This record gives sequence, C-alpha cells and structure tokens, in this order.
Amino acid sequence: MPHIDYYFSVLSPNTYLAGTRLEAVAVKHGATITYKPIDLMALFARTGGTPPPQRHESRQELRRQELRRQAAKLGMKLKVNPPHWPTNPAPASYAFIAAQKNGDGNLGALVHAITRSCWADKLDIADDEVIKDCLVECGFDPALADSGLLEGAETYAKNLEDAVMAGAFGAPFYITDTDERFWGQDRIEDLDAHLSGAL
Repeated sequence: MPHIDYYFSVLSPNTYLAGTRLEAVAVKHGATITYKPIDLMALFARTGGTPPPQRHESRQELRRQELRRQAAKLGMKLKVNPPHWPTNPAPASYAFIAAQKNGDGNLGALVHAITRSCWADKLDIADDEVIKDCLVECGFDPALADSGLLEGAETYAKNLEDAVMAGAFGAPFYITDTDERFWGQDRIEDLDAHLSGAL
C-alpha cells in the first residue's frame, strides 16, 4: 500500500487550491496519507526561500496573477490579497494536529476548510471561533481547538524538521514512501501518474 507524507501550510494559497484532489488520488490508489502542517515561513528560512512579502515586486505581481489564473482554472473563489494574511498559523495547525490524533472526521476536508476560510471567505484563521467552525464542518469535536496545545507545538516543530530532512521546501509538498517528491497543487496529476506507474 503506497503512503504519502503531505506537508502543507494553513497559510498557503496553493494548499487551498489543492482542494481535496490529493485525497481523491489516495483513494484511487489505496494510499494512506500522513498530514504534516508546517510553519511555511520558517521552512523558507531553512531552505533558501523568500517569504512572498519580501520578494521583488515583479515576483509578487506574477504570484498574484498566477493565483488568479489557477483559481479560475479550478473554478474556485480566491481573494488574492485576503485581509487576514499573513496571520498566526499556529492555532489552526495545532487544532489540526489534535484532530489527526484524536478525531474521527475528514482530515482532507479540514485542510480545505481552514485554507478556504482564509483565501475565499476572508476570515482570520487564528481566531478560535473560525477554527472551531472548521472542525465542526468536517466532523470533529470543536473542543479539539483547545486541547493538546503543548503536544501540538511539539509536533508542529517536528514537522518542520521532518520537512527539511525529507527535502520539502514549500507547500503543498507531497513525498511518497519511495521518496518521489512533488511540489505544488499543479503536480497532483503527476503524483497520480506516478502511483499509476506511468511516471
């Protein structure tokens, strides 16, 4: 049975644009997924990347155009400059970690609900009520937002180390158990093809 480590950021527009296509690919191939929320800005610092607000204006403008085009291709609503971005990613990430450990809802849908709240619904995903609403929407106990905070912080830090060691440097980033690496929501089809034996 194939396995995928999924490194993602609750602040990443491309994690939002990935939707739940990874989960559909996993079901198709009988693959399991370990979800690993990461501090994307810290990952950039560790792996030679530059946070979007610090990039040259020409790079920022292309990013804005590309996000708009990708959202249109996917038929998804996206606010290119959401009002609560960047925000503190830790509370939503910790809640996700608690949900993965203790919950029985839909993890793929939870990633999408959190990122959609930021990039489409213009909400602050550092707000407890926003996080709890996402948990409820995806079949989890909203109390998970207030539980396991120390363990959440430790796992969140470990996920960053795991990402660096595994060769991830952005989000979303997909790594198979055969060390095939796929970066970006626009590479999910390639991951599908790889699991099919075509790549």
